[in-house]
Amino acid sequence: MNARSWLSLDGTSVTERRFYWAWIAATAGYGVGDVVTTIAVVAFASGVVEGNPVMAASISSFGFAGLVGLKLAVFGLCLVTSQYSARVGDPVIPYVLPAVLAATGAGLTGYNVWLMLQFG
Repeated sequence: MNARSWLSLDGTSVTERRFYWAWIAATAGYGVGDVVTTIAVVAFASGVVEGNPVMAASISSFGFAGLVGLKLAVFGLCLVTSQYSARVGDPVIPYVLPAVLAATGAGLTGYNVWLMLQFG
């Protein structure tokens, strides 16, 4: 099996259009919204620090590149798991993982915006 056939959703119960839109939503919420607002609030709001201890350690060790790298690792792991789940015939997990990331990202983005309004 070559890489291209592994990435294909052909022969699965998952439709490419829904799969792609689910991951676009995850990218917007978790990948862009949360990352941008986290950087803004940590860098520019006085007295605000990253609340997640793993992210805080990553930022402390590697700066904002650590935040982005860790987010990319989580995102990539979820994407690979979602793709694998589709390939083995699971009709739910390929959509649940990006939905969880999108909802988490939207919630964290909203919280970060609230922090900026309170402490910025």
